Amino acid sequence: MSENSNQAADRGKIIIRTSITGILANVFLAAFKAVVGILSNSIAIVLDAVNNLSDAASSLITIIGTRLAGRENDRKHPFGYGRIEYLSALLISVIVLYAGATSLIESIKKIFDPQTPEYSTASLVIVSVAIIVKIVLGLYVKKTGIRVNSDSLVNSGKDALLDSVISASTLIAALIFIFTGFSTEAYLGALISAVIIKSGIEMLSETVSRLLGESADPKLVQDIKATIRSFDEVNGAYDLILHNYGPDIYNGSVHIEIEDTLSVERLDSLTREITSKVHREHKVLLTGIGIYSVNTHDREVIDLREKIRSIVMSHDFVKGMHGFYYSPTDKLIRFDVVISFDAKVRSLVLKDIKEDLSKHYPDMNFVLAMDMDFGEL
Repeated sequence: MSENSNQAADRGKIIIRTSITGILANVFLAAFKAVVGILSNSIAIVLDAVNNLSDAASSLITIIGTRLAGRENDRKHPFGYGRIEYLSALLISVIVLYAGATSLIESIKKIFDPQTPEYSTASLVIVSVAIIVKIVLGLYVKKTGIRVNSDSLVNSGKDALLDSVISASTLIAALIFIFTGFSTEAYLGALISAVIIKSGIEMLSETVSRLLGESADPKLVQDIKATIRSFDEVNGAYDLILHNYGPDIYNGSVHIEIEDTLSVERLDSLTREITSKVHREHKVLLTGIGIYSVNTHDREVIDLREKIRSIVMSHDFVKGMHGFYYSPTDKLIRFDVVISFDAKVRSLVLKDIKEDLSKHYPDMNFVLAMDMDFGEL
């Protein structure tokens, strides 16, 4: 666990260091743009400066969120505070939306009440430098955010890249005015504001989706199952469910299928070994491992299981079955059926399977559970 704590601490330091870089760069650019915008009477440049300040605020929120998310788990929050990072990303999305809406309102005002801008060579040079700085900063922050899996940094990086587009549009508007005498910056400002609003909505949607709870990466699910199946005693791994408590923080549970000859002593060791290996290789804590026992000594049960498997697997959209249980006393057969999400109505597939089995075995009571393949999501 100490290794994970060190990795989390290193990740936090990277996020904070990157955010501080963003704050310094944005405050520097905001100051220069504000002076240039006021002197040149350019609403586009002034709005660009305000947008830089919003970026600095976003970086500050990222730092605070990272600090809070790194708090140790306690009695009230036993799985830690990692999800605070999602709240930070949510706030940044709202800031981007607000900046876009404010810019749109100001741009519309200037369309109906235009003012003649005055551009100087110095102001154009500063805007050009700002474009380069924002592109470099945006790519750096976004790339770092992807590397450390930080939605807040990724959103800040996207916002910075949008700022470079704003600055580029401002420069284009200035050049158009210099060569034609026609001011287009209010119209460009409105168009850019719409792009910012669209981006903010997309960021907000992605973050809310994470807060609601998304399915885990299918590759991670399949990799964990492969790790579990790497143990000789494990015939299969099923029903792997992962709960996310922040970026790269997962707890989960799984069912494993083993032969009925395995001793309780070995089973205890096996589950501990599986938990340790999954945590070591995938940084996922398995809080529960359920057991499906496979009958290996009763030929009648073995034959019955294989015949039923053949019937079940003959149906479309069926990806597998497991957890087979047979009680001759109660005439009861129970198992799980994995049905693909490609089926239009998965419950109808399960109903067809049950009816088909009942025709072949009219004296049996079938209890089927519709399972899902979380690796397919």
